[in-house]
Amino acid sequence: MRTVFGRLLGVLLCLFVAAPVWAQSGYTQTRHPIVLVHGLLGFDSLLGVYDYWYGIPAQLRAGGAKVYVASVSAANSSTVRGEQLVRDLDHLRALYGHTKFNLIGHSHGGPTIRYVASVRPDLVASITSVGSPHKGSKVADALDATLPPGSPLRPLVAGFVDALGGFLGFLSGNSDPQYALGALASLNTAGSNTFNARHPQGIPATSCGQGAAVVNGVRYYSIGGTSVLTNVFDASDALLGAGGLFFGFEENDGLVGRCSSHLGVVLRDDYAWNHLDEVNQVLALRGLFASDPVSVLRAQANRLKSAGL
Repeated sequence: MRTVFGRLLGVLLCLFVAAPVWAQSGYTQTRHPIVLVHGLLGFDSLLGVYDYWYGIPAQLRAGGAKVYVASVSAANSSTVRGEQLVRDLDHLRALYGHTKFNLIGHSHGGPTIRYVASVRPDLVASITSVGSPHKGSKVADALDATLPPGSPLRPLVAGFVDALGGFLGFLSGNSDPQYALGALASLNTAGSNTFNARHPQGIPATSCGQGAAVVNGVRYYSIGGTSVLTNVFDASDALLGAGGLFFGFEENDGLVGRCSSHLGVVLRDDYAWNHLDEVNQVLALRGLFASDPVSVLRAQANRLKSAGL
């Protein structure tokens, strides 16, 4: 009995000692750097302390990945945010000699990175969208209908969102302009359809199908969630629960419908996540049996590595 116990203890000690080696094993060591791009009212890091991609950059780096976290307007159109990202990628390429980037975008970050891949495919090795409204969000449609052009409340609400975006920008060291109405026009169904006509790469031809895997040398992937109320201790669940009401019986994550999240190769569209769970927010609170978003994105980095990206 003592011998068996001793062997078990020895194995556990070996695993404990080896754990740091596993972390540096190159599991996420992609050929090209990974760039994480935030969504609406997002940021890279507030005061350098609280990350939008909560805990994710560190875990990707631990496996060997070179990771940058983008900082673009918290609220603006897909085109404007895309141009800001092009600017930053060109800057990174000039500074460090990178040739291409693996772009991962959450929510409005999805259309943002698609714009870059469309107008500057020379900068992009792959696109991975996470919970992005590629065919529009019913929440954005409802806001647009509730606050139509000419409504006296429309500029007031837009001004508040612009101010909030500016405040988040201040806390994260970003000075890019805010334009909430531009964001709304990009995220509603009509605006998304217009954007897709101009930048169709990776968009499924059918309502809920898969898109082309490779366009102009860029690989396209997507991930999505279909849960809304996932953790009773997460205060953000109430807001997402209210958003989920606009979808009726359509599966959604509180802001984005299941089929709207489809782009390129759909890796999985029904994780038990709501919209913020997808980036490990808030404070990594999620459903008890839900997949770990950190592990999912580590696996995606490994997939990119295996593809030579």
